[in-house]
Amino acid sequence: MWKALDIETWIAGRRSDLDRVKGSVSEIIGRVRAEGDDALIDLTKKFDGIDLAEIAVSDEEREAAYDQVDAELVESLVQAEVRISRFHELQRGRDLWLQEMEPGITLGVKTTPLSRVGAYVPGGRAAYPSTALMCTIPAVVAGVGEICCCTPPPINPITLVALDIAGVDEIYRVGGAQAIAAMAIGTETIPRVEKIVGPGNVFVTAAKMLLRDEVEIDFPAGPSEIAVLADSTANPRFIAADILAQAEHDPSAACVLVTTDAALADAVGDEVKRMVAGADRREIIEKALDHSGYIVAGDLDEAVATVNGIAPEHLSVQVADPLGILTRFRSAGSIFVGPYAAVACGDYASGTNHVLPTAGYARLYSGLDVNHFCRRSTVQVITQEGLSAIGDVVETIADAEGLHAHAESVRVRRRR
Repeated sequence: MWKALDIETWIAGRRSDLDRVKGSVSEIIGRVRAEGDDALIDLTKKFDGIDLAEIAVSDEEREAAYDQVDAELVESLVQAEVRISRFHELQRGRDLWLQEMEPGITLGVKTTPLSRVGAYVPGGRAAYPSTALMCTIPAVVAGVGEICCCTPPPINPITLVALDIAGVDEIYRVGGAQAIAAMAIGTETIPRVEKIVGPGNVFVTAAKMLLRDEVEIDFPAGPSEIAVLADSTANPRFIAADILAQAEHDPSAACVLVTTDAALADAVGDEVKRMVAGADRREIIEKALDHSGYIVAGDLDEAVATVNGIAPEHLSVQVADPLGILTRFRSAGSIFVGPYAAVACGDYASGTNHVLPTAGYARLYSGLDVNHFCRRSTVQVITQEGLSAIGDVVETIADAEGLHAHAESVRVRRRR
C-alpha cells in the first residue's frame, strides 16, 4: 500500500485512458446532437437510473434546498464564497487600458467577459458544493452575462445552495458526457455556451476534449492528485493526513511523497497505515493508495527537479525553508507552503481555486481563474504623426513579403 515508486511509471499511470472511452462518448454526443432533450432524458435513465420529469431546476427548488441544509453549513458556504470572491477580485484586469508608446501611437488591451458559460459539477460518490463555488465564482467576478451549471441527479440540496449563493443563473440535472454535449451543442432546454469549465470523470473529460471544435474548455481535470516535497524537518503525521485527504476523493486519485530523507518516507508510511484503518472512506482510499507511494531524492535539487517533472495538481512544500525554493517550481496547479498549509484549505476556504489541471497538464495549463472567462482584444490608436513614425517600416516589410496592398494601405494615407 505504501511503496517506493518509479517516477516514469507513476507519471505514465496518471494519464486517463481517454482512448478507451472515446467511441462511447462520441455516440453520446451524436445522440444529443440528433435528439436533444430526448437524449438527455433517455441517457439519464440509462446511466443514473432516474426518470427526469424536468431537466431544469426551478427557483422553488432552489429556495426549498435551504430548508434541507444545516444553517451552520449554509453560513460556512457564505464565508467560503466571500473568501473565494475576494481572491478572484484581485485577478480582474482593467476593462480597458491605453498607453502612449511614442508620439502618435497609443496601444492597449480591452477585456470583455464571455456572454455565456457552462460549469460542470460532479456528483456520484459525494456532494461537491465547494466545486460549485470554485467553478462559478470566477465567472461571476469576471462579469459573465449568463452562467449555467449541469450536475448529475439527484442533486444534493447542499450543491443547490452553493450554486445559489454563487449566483448561478440556470441549473440542470444532467450529468456525464451528455451534460457536456448539451452545453456545447445546445438542446431545447439548455442553450449552448461559449465555454465549459469544471472537473469530471474520464467520460466527462473525453467529451470536453472531443467538443473543443464547438466550445472552448478550461483544461483536462481528472482524478485528484498531490505531491508532497518534504525533508527531515517535516511532520510525518501532517503529510499522511494530506495524502489521505486527496486519496479519499476517488479510487483513481494519485499521491506521491518526494523526500530527501528515507526515514521520513518510512514514518509517513506508518502514519498512512494507521490513519487508513480508521478512515470513513477506507475502501476508496486503499484503492487510491495502490498507485501511490514515495520517491527518495539524493538532495533538495534533485527533489525539486522531480516535482517539476511530475507537474502535480497540488504541491505541498514541507521543508525547512519553503519560501527559499518557491521560485524554483515551474509546473504545479496550486502550491501549499509550509506545514500548516493543508491542501484542504485551498479546497474550501483560503480563497484560491481548486479546479486545477491534473495528470501532468500543469505543464501546459493554469488553474481556473478570472482570466478563463474573458476575451482580450489589443487596441491601437494611431495618429498621422504616429503613422509617419512607423510607415517606412510597415511599407518595407510588407513589400518584402509581396503583400503590396498592405504597403499601399499605408502609402495612401501618407500621401494625403
